[in-house]
This record gives sequence, C-alpha cells and structure tokens, in this order.
Amino acid sequence: MAQNLRGALVGFCNPLLDISAVVDEGLLAEYKLNADDAIMASPEHLPLFQTLMDKYNAQLLPGGSAQNTLRGAQLLLPADSAVFFGAVGADENARLLKGAADKAGLRTNYMVNKEKPTGTCALLITGKHRSMVANLSAAESYDVSHVTAPANWADIEAARLYYITGFFFAVSDASIDAVAKHALANNKTFTMNLSASFVAEFFTSHVEKTLPMINILFGNEVEAAALAKALKLGTSEIRQVAKRVADMPRASDRPRMVVFTQGAQSTVVASSDSDEVRVYP
Repeated sequence: MAQNLRGALVGFCNPLLDISAVVDEGLLAEYKLNADDAIMASPEHLPLFQTLMDKYNAQLLPGGSAQNTLRGAQLLLPADSAVFFGAVGADENARLLKGAADKAGLRTNYMVNKEKPTGTCALLITGKHRSMVANLSAAESYDVSHVTAPANWADIEAARLYYITGFFFAVSDASIDAVAKHALANNKTFTMNLSASFVAEFFTSHVEKTLPMINILFGNEVEAAALAKALKLGTSEIRQVAKRVADMPRASDRPRMVVFTQGAQSTVVASSDSDEVRVYP
C-alpha cells in the first residue's frame, strides 16, 4: 500500500521571479557588481531590472530557492505532497510564479501583499559566472501571523518535514522559530539551508538560536567557511567544520546531519551519531 504523503513537505522562502540574461562585463561595472555576487538590491540597482528587459533579451523564470526546490521535489513525489509558503504581490508576476508551481503540482500558500509588487531577482550571466541581485519587495513583508492563522497552521500540523532557507532569517525569524519549535515538540524533521555566506555573517545570533532544533543542515563550501568563522570553530577545513557543526548542542535526542556541497567537487556529510565524515565524489 502506497504511503500517504499528502502535505508531508512544507517549505518557506522568498518567491521571486528571476530576470535572467547574458550580459557583458560593462553592465557589471556600471552597477558595481562582481561576477559571482549574491546580494540584496540597493536603490542604485533598481533600474537594472528594466535594463535587462529592454536591452538584453531577458528571460522570465520562476525562482526563489526553496520554491524551486519544492517544485523539483513535488515532481518526484506523489501528488499533493509539498506546500510552499512565502509572500507575493497581487500582480502578473505572482500569477507567473503560481502557474509554474501549479504545473509542477506544488501547492502554494502565499501571503498576498496588495501594496508591494512581487519580488524579482536579476541574474546576470557572464561566461560561467552568475551574479544575482534580489529585490525582495513583497517577499520581505511575510509575517508570522500568516502561518499561525488556523487555516494555514493546519498545513504545518499536517507536515512531517520542513525545509526553510537561511534567506528567510532576513524576512521572518519568528516564522522559522514557530515552525522549528513545532517540529521539535512533535518529533518531526526540521531542515535548513545556509543559502548564502551573508546569512552566517549577519544573522549569526539567529543561526545560533535555531541550530539546536535543526536536524539536517545544508550548505556549500563558501557558506561552510562563513559559518565556521561566525561560530568561531577554529578551523576552515570543510570536513572538520561539518563534524563540529553536527556535534553542536541539540534540543532533542535526534542526531543532526550536516551536508556541504562543493560544486563539481566532493560532497561532505557528517552526523552527530557517527565519528565518520563521509565524502562522496
């Protein structure tokens, strides 16, 4: 008999419409960007989004880290397994995002902000490099009152596994805390992705507060190094960082797994219930 996974996976992040274009280095220089940046837009970056549309034949793609992850997961899972939370505007870009989610079978539980447009992310591609500039707009207005509303909290109660990106610390730390505490109290699996090096650097106290409740932590080698520095681990060697983070205090008896990717290089996996640090080529 097939396992019932209806609503088993819930994710939170910033739903953004990606504006992707191949550009020249002159455009990067004009907006003071580096080839592999991942930054939040400041006022001087705002004209960039229209420039990409007007001059660089940009593509509009559904984005948002966790929303893309859940779309992919839902394609592999039985129908109605995944639900995504985030904030959008009441506009055409929100309809494009929802349409892409619907096509993948992903159910969206958006908070709709009628005062701000749906967020966007400029993707500037130069050769093998990609510079990202995010204008969160409506996405940054997400509030814990949305998820704790009884009709929406029902999705949290129904789920068994939660996936939240570190980006969301900048938006609604209270929502992360509420979901993490629910998972802890009900012996469910709570996972997070570090998402970007600035998360560990500028939201260190948020990471430290939440880490005891995290059962699985994901990140890449750059984020791992930033986390090691923020937590003062005394090493930047990725296997040691993974093991030390896995062994940090936990709020339950459940083991913690840490998964660090390195692009085309090996993936490092450490767990609090094993002395072995596994490396997968």
